[in-house]
Amino acid sequence: MKPNLSQEEYIIEINHVSKDFTIYYDKSYTLKERLLFWQRNRSEVRHVLKDISIKVKKGECLGLIGQNGAGKSTMLKLLSKIMYPNSGEIVTRGRVACLIELGAGFHPDMSGRENVYTNASIFGLTKKEIDKRINDIIEFSELEEFIDNPVRTYSSGMYMRLAFSVAINVDADILLIDEILAVGDAAFQAKCFNKMKEIKASGVTIVLVSHSLGQIEQICDRSIWFKDGAIEREGSPFDVHPYYMEYMGNKISGTHENKQNDADHADKESRWGSREVEITKVELSDAAGEPKGVFKTGAPMTISIHYTNPGHITEAVFGFSIFRVDEIRCYGANTHIDRFGNGKIPLRPQGVVTCIIDHNNLVAGEYWLDTEINREDDFHYDFWKKCLKFRMYSDIGDAGIARLDHKWEIL
Repeated sequence: MKPNLSQEEYIIEINHVSKDFTIYYDKSYTLKERLLFWQRNRSEVRHVLKDISIKVKKGECLGLIGQNGAGKSTMLKLLSKIMYPNSGEIVTRGRVACLIELGAGFHPDMSGRENVYTNASIFGLTKKEIDKRINDIIEFSELEEFIDNPVRTYSSGMYMRLAFSVAINVDADILLIDEILAVGDAAFQAKCFNKMKEIKASGVTIVLVSHSLGQIEQICDRSIWFKDGAIEREGSPFDVHPYYMEYMGNKISGTHENKQNDADHADKESRWGSREVEITKVELSDAAGEPKGVFKTGAPMTISIHYTNPGHITEAVFGFSIFRVDEIRCYGANTHIDRFGNGKIPLRPQGVVTCIIDHNNLVAGEYWLDTEINREDDFHYDFWKKCLKFRMYSDIGDAGIARLDHKWEIL
């Protein structure tokens, strides 16, 4: 039954909530251990949430952001009543559906169909209500072929499909989601995200925890930045996220050195070439020359490619490509395309080649950088795929891949 709320009421009220956890370092588990080792029970109280107050209106979509360990997921678990606060009060009005632990409540030896009935009943649906929805749930999950198989045979992506399909078909008033949209293939992620937009349009209140700021900016009306268990800042995503990104930018070095374990990993998965010339370090820096991993749209960015030349090659072509995290290529260039010098760089035994981007106009989001050192015929001396990840933030809500210089006129 849908809650009847006046305009003054909130569907979620969190009033001065705090949550502590006691961490035992050397705990005794039996009576004998407690008698013999009575000094063993060393513990520490960790304050995970500190005096949090939030009010959410019906139909609002709220995004929670912050570092790992900031208290975001703990807040969702308190809202879902998986755990309870040490102090303060939480009031939710209406049916709550949550996607917090992937496949939580699923029995591995039961089939997908049986788990749908079990999981939906936990959300408060009767068997008749589930019977009406079962075909829609299975169809959305795209698991018709596997629905009568035990879920222990499912991949993590299949778990997510089934869990999400159940949660969106229980007619919830409040939907709690913790990073679950990061699981699954790209097509199903897009399908889930479009479904969330439909759910929001129908008046369902959504609380979303995600490290994907672009995802939150697309769907959320408000963002709350959690830092060390407290609310650091809240407001429109486009107002809050630049401050968060600037804070995170100071924690990211923007440098990837070719240490031995990095080189071994790169050889197997993301690195190839003859290594007659070898990339030793790739660095991103700002206008002041400071290494950075986060940049503001329109600001300068410098790409520095450090190399060694053990093969005594006399010249080479240096290049880079930038890809969005969904694998869309945003830009690529090299010294041959740009006709820098004669297109090829004279090499020393070791050195650095830099590319200065005066105005990095990529819009807010996450990006990968590929770097390469080639021969003129595109033979790879060293190709380093996804050598660095960096983020862009903006105080303007433009969309797409890159900001184009433009102006408006009235004629």
